[in-house]
Amino acid sequence: QVQLVESGGGLVQAGGSLRLSCAASGRPFSWYSMGWFRQAPGKEREFAAAISRSGSTYYADSVKGRFTISRDNAKNTVYLQMNSLKPEDTAVYYCAARSGIAASGVRDYEYWGQGTQVTVSS
Repeated sequence: QVQLVESGGGLVQAGGSLRLSCAASGRPFSWYSMGWFRQAPGKEREFAAAISRSGSTYYADSVKGRFTISRDNAKNTVYLQMNSLKPEDTAVYYCAARSGIAASGVRDYEYWGQGTQVTVSS
């Protein structure tokens, strides 16, 4: 089992930045590929970014060039740096872990955090 706890969400103006963190506990963090997903009200959960066990990164087109995913295996933490935020980035952001290669599907991930709210005002 892996437990995931997100933090760092909040209210920010358009054009601003936030950094989300996801702390993992349980099995060795380095075993897992990690992903960030988001879910806006009335919409399905969607992929934002992922990072493999070796550090390769992948992004949804909607966030490419604005968001950066990174991991610190010594701290058992994955981060999502979000810059140039837009109102359409408003959502609950979820951290997820899977034991295989990095992936972009919601069903690909075995473990999920409880989510953190990000609200971008115009």
